[in-house]
Amino acid sequence: MPADIETDLLVCGGGMAGVVAATAAARAGARVLLVERWGFLGGSATAGAVGQFVGWATEAGRQVIHGMAEEVVERLDRHGGSGGHTVFTMSTGHRMDQVSYDPEVLKLVLDEMVAEAGVRPLLHATILSVEAAPRRIAAVTVLTKAGPVTIRPRLVIDSSGDLDVLARAGAEFLPLAPDEAPQPATMMFRFGPIDFATFEALTTPELQALARRGVESGALARAALHQSRIPGTDDGWFNISRVALDATDPFALSAGEMEGRRQAFSAARFLHDHVPGCGNGRLVALAAQLGIRESRRIAGDYVLTADDLRAERRFPDAIAVGAYPMDIHPAKGAGLGFETLGGDRSYEIPYRSLLPAGLDNALVAGRGISASHGAHASTRVMPTTMAVGQAAGTAAALVCAGNGGTRQLDTSLLRQRLIENRAYLPA
Repeated sequence: MPADIETDLLVCGGGMAGVVAATAAARAGARVLLVERWGFLGGSATAGAVGQFVGWATEAGRQVIHGMAEEVVERLDRHGGSGGHTVFTMSTGHRMDQVSYDPEVLKLVLDEMVAEAGVRPLLHATILSVEAAPRRIAAVTVLTKAGPVTIRPRLVIDSSGDLDVLARAGAEFLPLAPDEAPQPATMMFRFGPIDFATFEALTTPELQALARRGVESGALARAALHQSRIPGTDDGWFNISRVALDATDPFALSAGEMEGRRQAFSAARFLHDHVPGCGNGRLVALAAQLGIRESRRIAGDYVLTADDLRAERRFPDAIAVGAYPMDIHPAKGAGLGFETLGGDRSYEIPYRSLLPAGLDNALVAGRGISASHGAHASTRVMPTTMAVGQAAGTAAALVCAGNGGTRQLDTSLLRQRLIENRAYLPA
């Protein structure tokens, strides 16, 4: 394996945003190297085993996420890994669209997408160091089974979630306000078999009462019994733990992984002992890692705010549309902050929120885009990050094809390319 590799585009992080970005760029003709620390792709969707994609549509039902994100759903369905879009009512009373999926099938789907597009994947590779030049990233060195490998790209997309590449390049990040804290992480766990006829017959007040009982007894860290059924099985992935931590602190992250497992086993015992339909179930599997909701957010050319979402602010350089509520899990307590946009309301994400201040050959895709703590509570969900990933990859390919730099790119051309590839963008 060569110690130095040159490529048009380096995508760092093979989560949902990174896979979509890399695939979009390769389909458009760029030479793409995709670096991922796990031996499989998908990030929070697979290693974190979230088990469902939420946030496709407005509360009134208008779907605003299409394009390559919808292609993922179609491919999952063909492999029997998803039943497609469904609608449910949350404990808050709000309508929510979701796509439940099997994380193992999703791994195969993502492998197929990158292979068909001609993306060069480099798995089991960890970011080691970054060589920064004035206003650009000159090289990224990753640690592999063969030792350090240095990659010299024309452009970099940091889709690592925690933005590790940009952190090592000295990029600027958005601070939290004194009254803000990073949203806590979750350790997903698979539990079953479940008698779903009995479990799903529980009313919202009954579920809420059971969840409160679990919190009061110390068995649950979060006042919820939220799960997504794994297609073709009687098992569900449960999202009912809560681990407050700084995910960029390696010791805090290590302790958090252990705490997440403790909470998962405690919650599974509570399900078995007290929740109708769960009496024959047990904890079957743990996610390979904590699901991280929030860590670094880049300081970009434009900071998308909660007020932008509330006002449905339009942007001439909009490259994606979102509609998921501002969903804030507090670092302390068992409750949930949930502010829906309501009705048929949605919001736009500008291309400028993907541009790191001070860097001319880098883009951000995923939960780390330039958004305030409140706006991030909506933009962080995976359908939205896939839409952003498609835009980032398409933009990178256009730049590599000679359409100006990242800041000189004609965003009307970018929007045209996205629409041609099934992305949803209002006129």
